[in-house]
Amino acid sequence: MPDPTEIVLTSSFITALGLFAITAIARKLLVSKTVSNAPFELPLGNEDSPYQSPISNDLPPPLPAGKVPTWFYHPFDLFGLGVIFLVFFSLVIASVRTARTADLVLDPNALIFSIGFQFATAGAVAFIVTRRAGLVEWLGLRWRSWPWVFLIAPGTVALMWLFFGTLQATGYMKWMESLGVESVQDTVKLLQTSKDPLILGLMAFAAVLAAPVCEEIVFRGYFYPAAKKFAGPWVAGICSALIFASAHGSLSALLPLFIFGGVLVFIYEKTGSLWAPIAVHFCFNGATVLVQLIARIYQIPLDPVQ
Repeated sequence: MPDPTEIVLTSSFITALGLFAITAIARKLLVSKTVSNAPFELPLGNEDSPYQSPISNDLPPPLPAGKVPTWFYHPFDLFGLGVIFLVFFSLVIASVRTARTADLVLDPNALIFSIGFQFATAGAVAFIVTRRAGLVEWLGLRWRSWPWVFLIAPGTVALMWLFFGTLQATGYMKWMESLGVESVQDTVKLLQTSKDPLILGLMAFAAVLAAPVCEEIVFRGYFYPAAKKFAGPWVAGICSALIFASAHGSLSALLPLFIFGGVLVFIYEKTGSLWAPIAVHFCFNGATVLVQLIARIYQIPLDPVQ
């Protein structure tokens, strides 16, 4: 049976794009209809709506749901969302097609380029948004309840591992293997098999530091709230989680990472601070790297989901 990875990942990207587009257009038409039917006064605007009246441009209106603000996002950010979509879609499809004809080979230069790309993407996003709002205000970095992170992060990781274990017990990974899909992500495979200490060090840095910071800035810090501005929190959460999962280029990890992405959005909305999802992501990736290294040192056989 042919590997369905490319078809499924492509479908996931297209599903996210279609769901967002349909919802955003419907919301825009609904708001336009409401405004056109108003007898005289313009509505003050809604923080969770693509429409903003001139009266509400100076001050951020109250949040209708959650704690993640969207008042400083503009129609220009539709272009930003499109760029992120196209970049990750192109990278994933190219990676999947390359994997069909070549063995997994990553040298230090390739890993350094990958890390640099992550920081460059996060930096570009930060440059765009911080021209309208301060970094602290944008990402909610002044989080007064930050001690809760010491409960939120390990608790979330434990729940995610429980979910992954349930998938494993129900035969999810065996089903993936029956479809001809790799059950282990390339990054995890490198941690398991590489004998180059430089590669192992770069992989650990990319997983434990670069990914939690850069991916959270891009997917939760920018993509989710910008999508929320035009499509609402539920659709934005689903679309951002789906693209986040698809961007990792692994069919076997698509469902687990989709759930993980949704959980990170939920945590971001509940806390209003990107520190929380960064901490969860850091603990999750750090625990994964630690487990893989311990298993390798003590020659413990593992069959991980992620």
